[in-house]
Amino acid sequence: REILGTLSKEAEDANTSLIGFVGAPFTLAAYTIEGKSSKACLETKKLLMADERGDDKALSLFLDKLGEMIGLYGCHQIECGAQIIQVFESWAHQLTPQQFERYAKPASQRAIAIMKEKHPTVPVIYFANGGSSYLELQRDMGCDMIAVDWSVDLAKAREILGPEIPISGNIDPTVLFGSKEQIETAVRECIDNAGGPGKHLLN
Repeated sequence: REILGTLSKEAEDANTSLIGFVGAPFTLAAYTIEGKSSKACLETKKLLMADERGDDKALSLFLDKLGEMIGLYGCHQIECGAQIIQVFESWAHQLTPQQFERYAKPASQRAIAIMKEKHPTVPVIYFANGGSSYLELQRDMGCDMIAVDWSVDLAKAREILGPEIPISGNIDPTVLFGSKEQIETAVRECIDNAGGPGKHLLN
């Protein structure tokens, strides 16, 4: 609380916003189950398969509990001074669209709903890293903005998400190795493809 309060005051003095951060339920579940970062999430996938078969519902129960706890933690950050919350699904790339829809999505929706119910005016951004192949499943997350990675054409992302959902993204950070003209071109194309001012947060 003290740290966020201090940062909130500094952000206000600098005329900027303080963004809070929470890991999404599936990502936190995977870190917990694997005990470390993992390229394949094999232990998590084993539990996922067992859950699908109906042999062991531990993963579903865990995700549901994490969804509630993360939602409450997001509320705590807001009450300590965060003005925006980003829900970060770091390991979305480990999931098929079907697995995302069945496991990661409902748990994240639960967390987002808790934050929005208690703090309806605070924007919530959802980002599924590597989840650009199933953007159509993210239109109804219940958040205020969808962030996308640089692996998807932003015009295509806008087409999939529709005209009303604000988008955050999605310049490849390695463009910074380019010339001033290359950087400016990438920024302009990104803004234009996202739909222009008011519908896009550049990053």
